[in-house]
Amino acid sequence: MGQINLARVDDRLIHGQVMTKWTKGFGTNSVYVVDNATAADDFMKDIYVSTNSTGGLSIKVYSATEVAEEWQKNQFGDDKVVVVFKYIKEVKEAMDAGLELKELNVGGVSKKPNTKFVIPTVAIGDEEKALLKDFHDNGLEIYFQTVPDSKRVEYDSAIK
Repeated sequence: MGQINLARVDDRLIHGQVMTKWTKGFGTNSVYVVDNATAADDFMKDIYVSTNSTGGLSIKVYSATEVAEEWQKNQFGDDKVVVVFKYIKEVKEAMDAGLELKELNVGGVSKKPNTKFVIPTVAIGDEEKALLKDFHDNGLEIYFQTVPDSKRVEYDSAIK
């Protein structure tokens, strides 16, 4: 049975912090990119998947419902996975479809209109705040952290 080593929201998806910092030390052998738009775009999907060999990690691209279906089918087989979601709303969609998460790292959400920073690398608006509150109220452990060696900020401290 596979395992989820990290579930992270990072709107940059795969980049240096994910590939060099978050995948190390847990036996991670796969990164699952979860973004509905990328999963529907064969060209972009191929770009992500073709980067497999750069760090010895398998990279797969799923929509939110596809990643939940893959979990329901066989708990990701033998993969030890970092799951990177582009959007908080896709975390909800995946969980509603059956993906089981125990904790969620929110580490990279760029500033947009009507959002506020909760840590220097995460800016959320009312919709994201409501989703995170719902996750938290239903027992999902949420924390904000850019990289493993930066300060981990728990949900209750970040959302006031």
